Amino acid sequence: MKYCPALLVAAPASGQGKTTITAALARLHRNQGRRVHVFKTGPDFLDPMILERASGNPVYQLDLWMGGQSHCRQLLYQAATQADLILIEGVMGLYDGQPSSADLAILFNIPVVAVIDATAMAQTWGAVAHGLASYQAGLTVFGVFANQVASPAHIAMVKESLPSNLSWLGALSRNEKFPLPSRHLGLVQANEIDDIDQRLNALAEHLAQTPLSILPPAVGFTPPDIAFTQRTLIPQTLKGIRIAIARDKAFSFIYHANLDLLQAMGAELIFFSPLADTMLPEVDSLYLPSGYPELHLQALQDNTAMHHAIRDHHAASKPIVAECGGMLYLLTTLTNSKGQIANMVGILQGQAVMQTRLVNLGLHSAPFPNGELRGHTFHYSRLEISAECSALTRPTRKELRSEPLFCKDKLTASYIHWYLPSNPTVAAGLFLP
Repeated sequence: MKYCPALLVAAPASGQGKTTITAALARLHRNQGRRVHVFKTGPDFLDPMILERASGNPVYQLDLWMGGQSHCRQLLYQAATQADLILIEGVMGLYDGQPSSADLAILFNIPVVAVIDATAMAQTWGAVAHGLASYQAGLTVFGVFANQVASPAHIAMVKESLPSNLSWLGALSRNEKFPLPSRHLGLVQANEIDDIDQRLNALAEHLAQTPLSILPPAVGFTPPDIAFTQRTLIPQTLKGIRIAIARDKAFSFIYHANLDLLQAMGAELIFFSPLADTMLPEVDSLYLPSGYPELHLQALQDNTAMHHAIRDHHAASKPIVAECGGMLYLLTTLTNSKGQIANMVGILQGQAVMQTRLVNLGLHSAPFPNGELRGHTFHYSRLEISAECSALTRPTRKELRSEPLFCKDKLTASYIHWYLPSNPTVAAGLFLP
């Protein structure tokens, strides 16, 4: 067993300030010379970018459905062997999802910090804190933090409302130095915020004056059982395979765990930019993750040399894996929410149009000939395509919509962001020539 101080930062809902407080804590302890490893509960790409910038270390997902309990245990144990502090940002509200952030905290005995936005609340703030702390048995609450307080008087009211069995950890005021900017999919990418380090340092300096700055108690983390360890010994299935991976401002949504797995299977990863590069590297396979292609329509349309290179790669029957925005890039056209239409690569005959409201969101699995692969969907576009899908994904909840899966001529395309460690055998098969 390895011991390491750990906290899970949760809230009653999205938009309460979980990422802000987690990032501020990470930067605070990093500035004090500690090695901080941060995780994000559930599927997410944007929050981890902020958390990586704050901590200086890669951020991995902890998802009991996509990765499984033993996989999460392995990630936490590895972090505990290297870190002075483990922070986990929850997803949505503390009890949202099946399994939820609370389930994760209880399973691994990790204390919770509840961040509650105090906007338009006074004494009710304490009632919300009480509800979060008592709703599910077995949860350990380290304390409660107030966000978006308006004044010292407001702080006094919310602090006095806190039940005596819950610890006050401080407050953050409505201050223009602190907020992190956002857009339709969530927070703006960290590398697009010019003053990101100044914001993080200002947040860290503020938290240093609050009880939240105290290092939390150590948690004991155990390694996964021997059976799981043996089962996850990765064969060199992709040894000698060179994979080109799109990575720039338009394509940046990819799990670190996916990259680690591909490398563990022997693949050589080579990154390129569909925005700036005019040719593909000499590779066997192509990986087009998602991102914000709709924000870079003109540049993607104008780079016709890259269109030809990708079409030539496809014509040579070389594998392509395209996720969400990567799939949109392979369509005939893509239209943004303002009505601007741009020509894309044209391998998939069809179009997508960006909407002003969310079209689909949720955890999904998909059938492949050699097993099931899991992931999630989160998109604002509507797809119109002539090609017949090879299968439909299976959402975890019956109220959610399935997504089409297109598998033909070594192309695998879908709205799903795959979590490749959910099935390494299937993952390897997607990239094999």
